[in-house]
Amino acid sequence: MPLAEFEIFEPSDFRLRPLIGDFPNVQYTKTPIASASSVGKHLSFGWGGQNLDASGFDVFERFNLPVVTARGAVNILTTHDVRGVSSGLVDIKGFFRKQYTRYSMSRADKVITVSETMKAEIERNFANADVSVVYNGVDASLYKSISSEELSAFRRKYCLPDGYILAVGHLEARKNILHLINAVSLLRGRGLDVPLVVIGNDSGQGRLVSELIEKKSLGGSVRVLSGLTDLDVRCAYGLSSLLVFPSRYEGFGIPILEAMAASCPMVLSDIPVFREITQNQGLYFDCNDVEAIAHSIETGLHSTVRRKELVSYGDARVSDFGFDRLAAQLAVLYDQALQN
Repeated sequence: MPLAEFEIFEPSDFRLRPLIGDFPNVQYTKTPIASASSVGKHLSFGWGGQNLDASGFDVFERFNLPVVTARGAVNILTTHDVRGVSSGLVDIKGFFRKQYTRYSMSRADKVITVSETMKAEIERNFANADVSVVYNGVDASLYKSISSEELSAFRRKYCLPDGYILAVGHLEARKNILHLINAVSLLRGRGLDVPLVVIGNDSGQGRLVSELIEKKSLGGSVRVLSGLTDLDVRCAYGLSSLLVFPSRYEGFGIPILEAMAASCPMVLSDIPVFREITQNQGLYFDCNDVEAIAHSIETGLHSTVRRKELVSYGDARVSDFGFDRLAAQLAVLYDQALQN
C-alpha cells in the first residue's frame, strides 16, 4: 500500500524496524511500554501516553490484548486465539483474562484472526464480532538457502545426534510436551531409541519437563534448547527426521509452515486447526493418547511412502503461505474497513 502512511509503535524493549525495514511511507515511534508489560501499563498507552485520539488515524490496529482504541478511527484487533475465553481456567488469572478478552472484543470494530477454526471459535463466543481470516506466513526461501556449513556448525554447537525428532513450542500445558516425552519413553521400552529435541522457553512447565526426563531416565535422549536464533531454529528443522506437534490447543501452528518450508515430514495432533492448515493431508494422532503419539512417530520415521507423501504435499502447500499473498489479503481488508 505505497499510497498509505503507516505509523508503527515499537515497545521499549524490542525494535520492529529491522524486521520490517525502512520505507518512505513508514514512521516508527518508540513507546515507554515493554512488550511483556502488565494489563494496566498497556491500557495506559491509550489513556493519553501517546495521545491516540488526537493522532487522526484512519485505521488503528492492535496486535495483542487488551485493545487500546483511537477515537475516530476504524479500530482493528488482530489476535492469534481467544484461549482466555475458551479455556477451562477457573483461577483468578483466568478470570481476569476472560474479562479483558471480552472487553477487547467489544471495543474492536474489526477482528482479524489466523485461521477459519479460530474465526468460528471467536464467533461462537462473540456473536457481534466482525471477523476475517489472514493466515500466518513463512518465507520458505530462508529454509532452502541454509548451507551445509551452517547445518554442521549448529549440530556441533549443540552436540545433536543423527535422526532426532523435533518439537517446537514453549513449555506450557497446552503444548503437551509431557505426553510427547512419555511417548519417547514408551518407544524406548520397545527397543526404539528416538532422540528428541525440544525448542522452547519455559512458560510454566519447565520444571515438570525436567523432572519427567529425569524420572524416565531420558537425559541422554531428550534435549531442551532455549534462546535459539532464527538461523538456529531453521537449522534444527533442516537436520531433523520428523516434526512432532502434539498441542492440545492452537490458533494456528507456525511450526507446520516451518516444517513444510524445510521439507521436513511431520505428525500432528488431530485438532481442527491442524487439519485446516494441512487440508486433511497430514498424519494425525489423538493428543491425549500416548500410545497413539508413539505409533505416529514410528510411522513418520519408518514409512518411506508416507514420508514422501508428507514432504511432497508440504512442498506444494507452503506456497499458499507466502507473505506477498497474505499482504495482498490484508490490504483488501484495510480498504474494506475504510469504506464501511
